[in-house]
Amino acid sequence: MHDRSPYLSVSPAKAGISGGAAQTYRDPRLRGDDERGNKVTAARIGFWGGLFVFIAMLIAPAPSGMEISAWHVAALTILMATWWMTQALPLTATALLPFLALPLMGILTAQDVAKEYYSPTLFLILGGAFLALTIERTGMHRRVALAILGRSGHSVKGLMIAFMGSTALLSMVMSNTSIALIMVPIAVAVLAAGGVKEGETEGIPGALIMGVAFAASIGGLGTLVGSPTNAIAAGLVEKQLGIEISFVTWMTYGLPIVILGIPLCALILMRVQKVTAGSFDVDAARAAIGKPQAMSVAERRLVPIFLLVIGAWIGQPLIEPYLPKGGITDGSIAIAGSLLLFLVPDGTGRPLLVWKEADRAPWGVIMMFGGGLALAAGITESGLAAWLGEALEPLTAVHPIIIALALTALVILITEFASNVATASGVLPVVAGLVTATGADPWLMAMAASMAASWGFMMPSGTGPNAIAWASGHIALPKMVKAGFLLDLAGIPLIVCVIWVVGQF
Repeated sequence: MHDRSPYLSVSPAKAGISGGAAQTYRDPRLRGDDERGNKVTAARIGFWGGLFVFIAMLIAPAPSGMEISAWHVAALTILMATWWMTQALPLTATALLPFLALPLMGILTAQDVAKEYYSPTLFLILGGAFLALTIERTGMHRRVALAILGRSGHSVKGLMIAFMGSTALLSMVMSNTSIALIMVPIAVAVLAAGGVKEGETEGIPGALIMGVAFAASIGGLGTLVGSPTNAIAAGLVEKQLGIEISFVTWMTYGLPIVILGIPLCALILMRVQKVTAGSFDVDAARAAIGKPQAMSVAERRLVPIFLLVIGAWIGQPLIEPYLPKGGITDGSIAIAGSLLLFLVPDGTGRPLLVWKEADRAPWGVIMMFGGGLALAAGITESGLAAWLGEALEPLTAVHPIIIALALTALVILITEFASNVATASGVLPVVAGLVTATGADPWLMAMAASMAASWGFMMPSGTGPNAIAWASGHIALPKMVKAGFLLDLAGIPLIVCVIWVVGQF
């Protein structure tokens, strides 16, 4: 969000809806004094506490059986994890530490560390961001949302599923936060058209707004480009375990979780919010949805490019035999589609995407991704990964499903208090050691941890969509915590069972 005013006024017309009253949203960046003060205090404690532990570990001798280089990298890992989780420094700034520390520790040369900051997955993130920005600029996302919402039926349950389903669908190819920024104003305007007053939290208002936020996060699990966390997790898994996770492979695991997770989430929200069949005038709200206008020239020219990219991702195994080995990756397909965006005119004398718009890509996330890869390289090169494997050997007596459930629960707990990206970057290198020690199915452990890194719903500040939904004024904090906690609990067996079942085929 780039509006500088403390309030963002969104009319139904701007939200892509006709009729209804204008709504006002507090910018989620503007925290209350207590929340802002607590955040600053946590950052200070994290900065000095992490630095103190780091220096203490550098001075102290290494544990028995561990090389001094591995001990030093362990200190760096704890420092980065602490700073990431408390946001003591900007996440991207913390990601630069391996380039400074690993050469000084004698683990890798500066040149070798610099190479680790780049990966084919990086280009997947970049190309996916360019495609999402173009979808947003042309308004194609709003068209899809309105088309689905227009078929929501006449029941409260149908309205919930329509909003959450359309949000999840769009979130598979666009930023979760961007989708929330689009869908929350639409949801609030529809609520207003159905007679809901501003600030009302009981019943359908809280359920629908939380449903949009939660669905944005759940939908992001569906594809490799649905969330930066997914691509970062895939890159780390390939780096640490040698397992390549393609677009199709990720979707094979992620899509069932989305399909099962959306109705499960809706059921939990309706129970927590005590939504009843006659509690909301759905027919009156439907009148506020309106009908999408005719497709613009830009949209008509974007659709084939979008379909071409998706088709190439899905059909990549069929294309590879006709190309040099390693000649095509998910990242190269994303970049090829991105170049078309800069070349194809949109019908107004300009291309579908210009660099000023493309420059909004998540460069900070890309650099943080590189920092995670560089840290992972240090963990492997120093011998820390091997030491972790030996230390975790007692877990070989525990059933892999139990280990996966415990691992998923731990990652979900961490991601409630830390950035999803930071959680994935900090946890997945440890998962590699766990797999080595226990001999457990690497797909089960790696995919469970990767999915769990984005499964956190309890706190308003936990994710971008949660913050945006909270800013609407239609959510009571105790209800969000309760619903989020129940969804977190339900997600543990859901994630593990889906990944285990899919892995059997």
